[in-house]
Amino acid sequence: MELKCTREACGNALVALGKKNPAVVVLSADLAGSTKAGDFAKVFPERFFNMGVAEANMMNTAAGLAACGKIPFACTFAIFASGRPWEQVRNTIAYAGLNVKIIATHGGISVGPDGASHQGIEDLALMRIIPGMTVLVPADALETPKAIFAAAELKGPVYIRLARAKLPVVTAPEDDFIIGRANLLENGNAATIITCGYLVASSLQAAELLKQEGINVAVVNFHTIKPIDEQTIITQAQKTGAVVTAEEHLVAGGLGSAVAEVLAQHYPVPIEMVGIKDRFGQSGSPEELLKEYHLMPEDIVQAVRRVIRRKISNR
Repeated sequence: MELKCTREACGNALVALGKKNPAVVVLSADLAGSTKAGDFAKVFPERFFNMGVAEANMMNTAAGLAACGKIPFACTFAIFASGRPWEQVRNTIAYAGLNVKIIATHGGISVGPDGASHQGIEDLALMRIIPGMTVLVPADALETPKAIFAAAELKGPVYIRLARAKLPVVTAPEDDFIIGRANLLENGNAATIITCGYLVASSLQAAELLKQEGINVAVVNFHTIKPIDEQTIITQAQKTGAVVTAEEHLVAGGLGSAVAEVLAQHYPVPIEMVGIKDRFGQSGSPEELLKEYHLMPEDIVQAVRRVIRRKISNR
């Protein structure tokens, strides 16, 4: 699979969006180089604002710009976009329903050597619980611009989570990106893997490994965590009778929790969750950390085997 960086795709997309829509402005919390927000600054310096290492101030300023009719994109690392300014995002942006878009790069433990202080593993939970907040997790560099353009069209606050590392390209240019609607990437009837972001590619690799055993599983890309695509979850649960979720995030509060909530209310089936189990991150290469935290394709394969055994035992 070809590897491309989602944050670089984000920088290019912001420039393209800025050319199309003069209301778009970009804010950075002194990380324009790392988040690639600096690409926008080079083309539109009068529409770019570096707020310094002051994320709460950045969110409040973005809220003010939105109140004046602008479409602000506030960019920083996931841990600093979700944790440090959470009160400002909640009270100043979301409570007022302001049209602020938050781009959070460096999500998950694949940030690597920067360690636990810079690895946002709680951000999806923190953003998902805020009323009115839309939460997007593009799977690759092709889906990232689609997410940014879709966010610009949507009225209200949006949180977009991106990675630091280069990700395999697993979607196609012609694939639809509709907020709130998941995309089926692989068909199967033994179980369904529901995944997002970094682990979409890993889930597809797991599906290939399972095929070698004669096990055909569905793989669904949930690029939208909120609003969650309830109908696809229910349909897949009815079809396969077993679900595995896979995400580069704490198991608590993220994609797995969102899927489990839907299943519990509408169509309970066995579910296994691949994610980070109540641990902070640590320093290491992305590959070392994904292995240490059991987020590899082989871990997804094992989760599928477990959930199928549970499905069979329930018959």
